[in-house]
Amino acid sequence: MAVITFDDVSFRYPDAARPALDRVSFTLPEGDLCLVIGSTGSGKSTLLGAINGLVPHFTGGVMGGRVLTDGRDTARHRPRDLADVVGHVGQDPLRGFVTDTVSDEIAYGMEQLGIDPVAMRKRVEETLDLMGIADLRGRPLVELSGGQQQRVAIAAVLAAQPRVLVLDEPTSALDPTAAQDVLAAISTLVHDVGLTVVLAEHRLERVMQAADSVIWLPGDGSLVHGPPGDVLARATIAPPLAQLARILGWPGVPLSVRDARRRVLAEDIVPYAPEPAGAPAGPVALSARGVEVRYGALTAVAGVDLELFGGQVTALLGRNGAGKSSLLWALQGALSCAGEISVGERDPRRLPAAQARRLVTLVPQTAADLLYLPTVAAECAQADAESGAADGTTAALLARLGVEVPGDRDPRDLSEGQRLALVLAIQLAAQPPVLLLDEPTRGLDYSAKAELRGIVAHLAATGVAVLISTHDVEFAAAASTRTLLMADGELIADGTTAALLTSSPAYAPQLAKVFAPVPVLTPEDVERGLP
Repeated sequence: MAVITFDDVSFRYPDAARPALDRVSFTLPEGDLCLVIGSTGSGKSTLLGAINGLVPHFTGGVMGGRVLTDGRDTARHRPRDLADVVGHVGQDPLRGFVTDTVSDEIAYGMEQLGIDPVAMRKRVEETLDLMGIADLRGRPLVELSGGQQQRVAIAAVLAAQPRVLVLDEPTSALDPTAAQDVLAAISTLVHDVGLTVVLAEHRLERVMQAADSVIWLPGDGSLVHGPPGDVLARATIAPPLAQLARILGWPGVPLSVRDARRRVLAEDIVPYAPEPAGAPAGPVALSARGVEVRYGALTAVAGVDLELFGGQVTALLGRNGAGKSSLLWALQGALSCAGEISVGERDPRRLPAAQARRLVTLVPQTAADLLYLPTVAAECAQADAESGAADGTTAALLARLGVEVPGDRDPRDLSEGQRLALVLAIQLAAQPPVLLLDEPTRGLDYSAKAELRGIVAHLAATGVAVLISTHDVEFAAAASTRTLLMADGELIADGTTAALLTSSPAYAPQLAKVFAPVPVLTPEDVERGLP
């Protein structure tokens, strides 16, 4: 029985030049885990929103065709009428919270559905355990890390026990271990309970082996729906295993490291290992000694010593809540912290914000926090003026990120990935000697990440020291030469990216696992290393 049916569905946003969806049709049976893929702005969020009526009831626009969810026509049923059937988790969980604490947020949806208080308490505890967040039950939501907030948002939806779960990039803010835990919990619900899951994700390497089907949105309003291996072989969206299949001429795409490794071993494919990374590229650009950040009784950063070198790209890894974001904000001078921080013999904490930004600039996780003007063009022009850059500099940087956005668009109407790319361009316009990026690939597709990697490499070539806090190990492997690992507020490892990632089961990229013990990290490494 089909739980979700799209029948000749079209949708166009107000004043849009072309439809986001153009006469698309597909059905999803009960208990299907469907992965939705596509470039930034291709219509993934639109498709997800149509499943529970957010599109068009809350977005506006013109919709044609018919969407049936559990037999209910979304044109005649608003999202509140489908709340007992569909749970929806958006890209930014903090915007969707309506209470103050973790346990209250998980209980809220059940209260609105009239669940018995005894059953509600039981479900809260079961869901806390399922998502691995029982230790957070009494914590204020605003004090949680981005990854912790995302897990709470998923838990709040799961507690209501919907038949359909719609997730928009559910693992984008999670460290690899936490992401695997969340996906394992979702997979258990699919296989053991019969939950139907529709999941949009940019980091396909995390989820494609669990998918029963894949929907690819090419960006022209159409879609392709079918088995994961078949669709990924056709799609322009290429995770590492798909790139490997193309390099080696395989007709299909292996969906897991196990499948790829078996084929590599059967065909006796052994690439040469790349040359190890050399010494630091330049002089010390930032020096920090004894940096400590405290929030009341909580120590987020515990006496960190760190040097960043000009011309070097450094990745900062660690589980959610390890203190990575707090360290970046402290280095940028925006947090009160103990210790010494020096950039060219100046301490950014002692300078006005505009001057500090020219020494150390930070792109935060929540891109929208830095956007306040009514149009993209106005944001770009303001960034050029504040940075003393030539007119058009910020707009050109945005285009290089592969995100084409009309200048008259309101930044609030952009997708999460588009907003992040805009903020990145704004911050890069200042041309600081030290650039800090906090989860910069969140919401970006593979093409945009490749453009970002190129920009980061160009900045490093001009002598900029770049520090990237990320959970995206594939991006870290491709973009950095040095990697730091953080845990419980301390830096516990510092070494070359190749050495650190290939020695870590949790943080090793897919191709490092496929070709172990040969220390290759990326498809480019494999291609260069083939005889």
